[in-house]
Amino acid sequence: MKYKTQGTCSQEIEIELKDGVIDFVQFTGGCNGNLKGVSALVKGMKPEDAISRLKGIRCGMKSTSCPDQLAKALESMI
Repeated sequence: MKYKTQGTCSQEIEIELKDGVIDFVQFTGGCNGNLKGVSALVKGMKPEDAISRLKGIRCGMKSTSCPDQLAKALESMI
């Protein structure tokens, strides 16, 4: 699934679930190293667990962040 982000430097998140767990996450745009790290950390997690950890994280004065947008994308998938 591809998810268009809102309010962040990244423009899109591509996500694949396999057997009920996160198998692949790739951000387009944003802070390359940090987002590769987030992607690696959530791989193998249940979407619900990742959502509970990432939802509500803010980036500076923004009301959202790339991890928060990932949580929203996962919510839309499940």
